[in-house]
Amino acid sequence: MKNVLVSGASIAGLTLAHWLRRSGFAVTVVERAPDVRPGGQAIDVRGVALDVLDRTGILGEARDLRTRMRGMSMLDARGVEQWRSTEMTYSSGRLDSDDIELLRDDLVGLLYRQAREAGVQFLFDDSIAALDDQDGAALRVGFERGADRTFDLVLGADGLHSKVRQLAFGPEDQFIRHLGAYVTVFSTDNFLDLDNWQIWLDDEAATYCVYPVRDNREIRATLGFRSEQPLAYDHRDTEQQKALMTAGLAGTGWETPRLLQAMRRAPDFFFDSMAQIHMDRWSRGRVALAGDAGYCASPLSGQGTSLALVGGYVLADELARAQGDHTVAFARYEERMRPFVALNQALALENQGGTPADESLEKAKKALTLDA
Repeated sequence: MKNVLVSGASIAGLTLAHWLRRSGFAVTVVERAPDVRPGGQAIDVRGVALDVLDRTGILGEARDLRTRMRGMSMLDARGVEQWRSTEMTYSSGRLDSDDIELLRDDLVGLLYRQAREAGVQFLFDDSIAALDDQDGAALRVGFERGADRTFDLVLGADGLHSKVRQLAFGPEDQFIRHLGAYVTVFSTDNFLDLDNWQIWLDDEAATYCVYPVRDNREIRATLGFRSEQPLAYDHRDTEQQKALMTAGLAGTGWETPRLLQAMRRAPDFFFDSMAQIHMDRWSRGRVALAGDAGYCASPLSGQGTSLALVGGYVLADELARAQGDHTVAFARYEERMRPFVALNQALALENQGGTPADESLEKAKKALTLDA
């Protein structure tokens, strides 16, 4: 039985771990956070990714948890409504679509339950610190807190700033492409009294979105500001990140001051750049990458969640088909996934500041089937 370590307990990592365990692998997931991470924005599951949820056994539950937006309004920097729609929202697309928009933490909760029930083991509050190739026969993994262990494979599903990618492939700056903006996501009480209605505000320097969730009891806010050049900051210093967001939104009107106050108190604050990851290969030796770690498309694509679900499933599928022969499996994984990734990454660049054309999105959604 192959012994596999998956780094990252989010969408790609949990999907990957679940399907590997169902195929007979011994699977351990290591996650830096003390538990599965709370919070996050509303995310979309589209096209072939819906098939992944169906095969995982959680499609019905995911549909039950979908958001119930009635429409959206677009405001200018002063808070004056410019237009509204009851047919679509920027976050989810057409409201009559079969696609699912649900909260990130709801989807992660479903995937985590499935992985645990399948027998996946979890190491929380720890992370990979070192990878040592044991003459090509195995990988000795050093952890920040726990004792060293040996695994047959290490699979990085640890996000945009992947530690596995850094250790196995090199510094992040070789692979990251900045897309000219920074974003924060957090939750707060519904002080705007929104009723299943999404609000967007856009001006020259900033764009943001707020919408109610949890039966209108709570707001999820996604605030962003433009910056053509990458900013230097500590990815673990949340106070510094809050200061950057406050400065980036300085002068923006409407409810911005109250939202920034709520941001400073939020228990689930998240901040990062809008960026993509581009790599010539996603595997090296006994290490491979999935999801944002290997091919982040950025939230601008609207397809990051679908890429994570599909990438995790396909990598696990190919390892099962190859009976653990990683050289065969990793090559087939890249062959199947690369056209799908390329089309979905292109969505983020097609209409920056807006949404991609329906034709482009449909083409990207259907660029891969699960039965190779």
